[in-house]
Amino acid sequence: MDGGSTDSGGSGTKVLVIDDSNTIRRSAEIFLRQGGHEVVLAEDGFDALSKVSDHDPELIFCDILMPRLDGYQTCAIIKRNPRFAHVPVIMLSSKDGLFDKARGRMVGSEEYLTKPFTKEQLLRAVETFRPTAP
Repeated sequence: MDGGSTDSGGSGTKVLVIDDSNTIRRSAEIFLRQGGHEVVLAEDGFDALSKVSDHDPELIFCDILMPRLDGYQTCAIIKRNPRFAHVPVIMLSSKDGLFDKARGRMVGSEEYLTKPFTKEQLLRAVETFRPTAP
């Protein structure tokens, strides 16, 4: 099983990374695991929707430009489900446009990270948006 990791210093957030780029997924996985977090990977929006349901992530990083179901659509579907509406979604994009950020907020995302991101940016986002225990 998970080995019952204790929540020391708030580490150990379960994070879902949705990106069609294998390089981005692997980088994010390495950075997040180094930060002590549990990582689930999805390669597109459809893959992500089943993994959200199966794994109950506490935080989601979602690429915007993906085939079949883009990040905006994926985020909107996740946020419409009452079971996952509270889960923070952070959009990932190679564009740093004001329009993209605004559109991300419209579908319910909490934040926007521009690719390529650094380990520090990724871990800071998890620290900022991870749920706090009641």
